[in-house]
Amino acid sequence: MKRFLISMAVLTAVASASAQNRPIVRTGVFDRNGETVFSEPASTITVDLTVERNEIITGPYARYAQKYLGVRAPLSDKTTWSITGASISLAGDGVAAAAVPAQSESRTELHFGTAREFARLSPDRTDARALTADEAAAEAADAIFSLRKHRMDLITGEAGENVFGGGLEAALKTIDAYETAYLELFFGKRAVTAETVRLTVHPSGDKFGYVLCRFSEKEGIVPSTDLSGEMVMLRIEPSGDTSLKYIREATEKDKSAVECRVADLSTCILSCGTEELASAVLPLFEYGRTLRVAKQ
Repeated sequence: MKRFLISMAVLTAVASASAQNRPIVRTGVFDRNGETVFSEPASTITVDLTVERNEIITGPYARYAQKYLGVRAPLSDKTTWSITGASISLAGDGVAAAAVPAQSESRTELHFGTAREFARLSPDRTDARALTADEAAAEAADAIFSLRKHRMDLITGEAGENVFGGGLEAALKTIDAYETAYLELFFGKRAVTAETVRLTVHPSGDKFGYVLCRFSEKEGIVPSTDLSGEMVMLRIEPSGDTSLKYIREATEKDKSAVECRVADLSTCILSCGTEELASAVLPLFEYGRTLRVAKQ
């Protein structure tokens, strides 16, 4: 007994085709190596969006930065999102593509301890007197300038002739760590988290625009129903050219002809609001045409 197979001829089978090639796939029910196959070519588009979360955490002495360091510091916490990368491609498998886990990474700049913890005012403090915020900020600023002087003395050799090589490198790293801790008290921390989200589109031949989600600078990626964000849209512009140079189309009299579907080289454009994020030319069956091909 012949086996009956249902085959969704996913476009990815020919995803490696160059932009000059128009993939063509046999359709309908036919016999292949003793098996009855039902083939219906389909395309799956994957869109990868990389978004970055930027969190500014103010330092406890931020309002004294101008007074003691001559530089203004952020005076309130702030979180913003941005889109830092985007790409459009064909899925290797329509089901597996949707399940690809998002890639993520995080980093914290001016970081000493956890993102919301700041170093104690004076790690080298030798007395227990109570300080006002202004006095504590002044002491921290003095410590910064003192550390910078010690660093310069080490580099120039003023601190001693025997500090060199690995010992000098270790001393400089320790000074850098202390200075970073003190600077955070004024300028705070900047925590950055980046993640890549994969979205999938199953195009339809009568539809040319797809709202994938929305993007908000305050919230990041939000559902397409959240009107607070800008639309992230995939627009498809078929070329309309499905001509084939090396394949002879069958006439109505040719009873041995087989039915095939040829893909259209469509331009896919990803945008957020009025900004274009990415574009790609992909062979898509949904915007192609079905033809009868004569057997050679």
